[in-house]
Amino acid sequence: MSLLLEQREKLNLTQEELAAKSGISVRTIQRIESGIKPKGYTLESLCKALEINQEDLLQEKEVPEKINKQLIKYINLSSILLLIIPLGSIIMPLIIMRWKKEVNALTKQIVSIQIVWTLLFLVVIIAVAFLSKLFSYDKEAVPIAILILIIANLYIILRNTAAIEKHNKLHIVLSFSVL
Repeated sequence: MSLLLEQREKLNLTQEELAAKSGISVRTIQRIESGIKPKGYTLESLCKALEINQEDLLQEKEVPEKINKQLIKYINLSSILLLIIPLGSIIMPLIIMRWKKEVNALTKQIVSIQIVWTLLFLVVIIAVAFLSKLFSYDKEAVPIAILILIIANLYIILRNTAAIEKHNKLHIVLSFSVL
């Protein structure tokens, strides 16, 4: 709903009444209510008629994004495929996201988390392998590191699924998006 329409309805004015009060044509008011930004004389006249500031009439109103909570939970849980398929934690959520046309900030953040996690996984495993050779640690250091990292990712996936269920948002998020 446009801010002009909202203000007009708040004052119980019809488009015709607002047109008469502001000196602006009904057609112009209809255009502005459909999304065209008013400028100059039109903006000034409407603000005077509605008794509001120009900034109030021009500010963008955020439209809450509708989300399919169940589908987003499935997309997040599909990241568990990392246990079976290499890169499955990235590929499967992407496939479901594109197939079901559920491309939004939440799903992009889910895939971004898995991309960053996969890259960190590789870096940590290489570092552990290098350090275990350098300092002559047990050969079990790499498998233990892999197990710890997989458990950490499972925690991230399950924790975010619970947060989606309760709050319609992720608990563990990145401050950026890879996608």
